[in-house]
Parts: sequence; structure tokens; C-alpha cells
Amino acid sequence: MALTNDLSPRAARTRAALIAAGFDLLAEKPIDAIPIDEVVATAGVAKGSFFNHFADKQAFASAIASEVRIELESQVARANAGVTYPVARIAGGMLVGALFAIDNPKRTTVLLRSHGNSTARSHPLNKGLVDDFEAACAQGLLRHEARDSGVLYWLGLCQILMSNLVERKLDRSAADHRIAEMIILGLTGLGIDYSEAATLAARLSSVRPR
Repeated sequence: MALTNDLSPRAARTRAALIAAGFDLLAEKPIDAIPIDEVVATAGVAKGSFFNHFADKQAFASAIASEVRIELESQVARANAGVTYPVARIAGGMLVGALFAIDNPKRTTVLLRSHGNSTARSHPLNKGLVDDFEAACAQGLLRHEARDSGVLYWLGLCQILMSNLVERKLDRSAADHRIAEMIILGLTGLGIDYSEAATLAARLSSVRPR
């Protein structure tokens, strides 16, 4: 498939219409329940146009998820700018993901439904988290299991927390409590001392925008 930057203006508009339609549809149901005919009808484009941009529905869903992941990872990078302690960076990423879910429930639903939210260490969008885990392990901060499975463990916790926050629509106090508990549970599971985990969770909560 051609890169987005290489598309003609007309092709770029078609792709944008398909992506916009995908966001609307994936917010309501999973990709397996969405016929391509429904996608192109919602986008207002010819059916053949779909296959000019995407190999199949899974590639389509992955492209949509990547847009959300890029947006989310950019927010994590900004939040972690200047933070050198890898454990704080790991916890900060969970906080950003949780706040993203609260503020952007539709985009979060699309991300979690799209099958494009890869948990592979080699996935480019996981590089920042992988680097933080490698740094923490190199410093002896985490239990030895985290060297191979820590990224998978943390991504799983983040995804289920984001899903829960979208589903439950908790008020501010309850959401803060849930996020803090998940950070503490997650960090202690990695081998961080409870008091440090609790202190870090409280510190992150204190800098959350009010």
C-alpha cells in the first residue's frame, strides 16, 4: 500500500473518509462485525477504493489503531519529558493512558477493539516502554521475570484499566482511586517495594490536571 504522504490529494481524501468512517463504526462494534460494504457506504466512496488503501479489514483496523496509538504515545512522551527514573516513566505511562481513556472514550474504544494494539516488544510504538523496562532491569530495580515479560504484563494492565474506565464512567474520586490502585498493584507485581509504589502513585495523582 502507498504511504499516506505519497497519495494524491484525491486519494488522500478517500483514505481520510475511510478512516473517519472506521472510527465511527468501530466505536459501535468490533471490526469482525463490520462489513466492508458498510465502511464504504459510511465513507461515501466506491468499494474498490477500500482495497486501494487497505489489504483487508484487519489492516484497516490496524491503521486506525495506529493513529490512536501515535496520539497516545505522543502524550506519554510529553508527560515523561525530563523524567529519568525508569520506574516513574513506566508508571507515568499508565497514568497518561488512564487519563486518555477518561477524556477520549470513543477513541479508546476504537483502539481496544481494533486488533492493532500490538503487545509485541518489537512493535515500533512500544519502543519507549521497552527502553524504560530495559533501563529498569539493567539497574536491578525489577524482578527478573520483568526482563522478558514485563512489557506484556504492563501493556495488559494498561489496556484493562483503560477499558474499565471507559465502561464504568467513574466519577473523579473513584477514577483517581482506581488508577492509584492499579499503579500500586502493577509496580509491586514488578518487584517495587509497596511504600515506593504508593508514594509514586500519590505523586503522579498530585500532578494530574484538575
